[in-house]
Amino acid sequence: MTSVLFVLFSWGMVRARTHRQVLALALAGVTGGVVVAQPSVTYAQSLVGTIESILNLINGTLHSALNDINSVRSTMSSLYQTVAWPIQLINQARAQISGMINQYRTLMSGIFNINFSSATLPGTQTLESVLRNRQTGDFGVLTTNYHVVFGALQSPGAASPQDQAMTDMDDALTKDNLKTLKEIDAIGQTTLAMADQIENSASTAAPGSAPFLTATAVATSIQSQAMTQKMIAAELRQEAGRLAHATALRKRGTTYTNQLGGSIQQILQPR
Repeated sequence: MTSVLFVLFSWGMVRARTHRQVLALALAGVTGGVVVAQPSVTYAQSLVGTIESILNLINGTLHSALNDINSVRSTMSSLYQTVAWPIQLINQARAQISGMINQYRTLMSGIFNINFSSATLPGTQTLESVLRNRQTGDFGVLTTNYHVVFGALQSPGAASPQDQAMTDMDDALTKDNLKTLKEIDAIGQTTLAMADQIENSASTAAPGSAPFLTATAVATSIQSQAMTQKMIAAELRQEAGRLAHATALRKRGTTYTNQLGGSIQQILQPR
């Protein structure tokens, strides 16, 4: 019988979740132990005496143990608040971040939103507006406005095949880079919005969450660097197209020179 009670009491202590459950199991265990261990005394002992002895046990040993547990928890909480994550320093850092946001965000937004538009004619103003609207869904409008300002490709009979090919390729590289520029502007706008979100989160972040904000900022920085590399690649393509155009002109000049030399030789030959 004692073994059964011990097993039941042990199982109950393992399953207990709150202080009330622990106290209830302790009360039941002590009562059962008294009944099993001393049956003759239990029957003779008054109910009031049994309750008093159980209460003395609870108010003595168990109460002291609970006080020790609460003392340890209080000490750990104080350690966290004074050493690991000092509340005063955390609030000071949050206030500093909020102050920096209020001081610089409006100024930086004004710098990024400065209007640099300089065109004065209706056609060029339309093209410049499309170039600076930071959108990527109007590439067709960009192409149309580009040809309105810089002219369309010559018809097959109006220019030589070489001139047509060079003009078409120059237009293609130009429009490609203008579209890339619009993509970079759109991504830059999104990056600025993400930076504002990170700043707002940093001013209210919970202790220990700084690594997550740092990882987000690093990922955003990597994406921004990738867009910068894309812009540099577009610039290199444009430079390569310019070199190819200059080389084609030299080749054509060489061809014309040879043709002219041959014509002169034919003229100078005696008849």
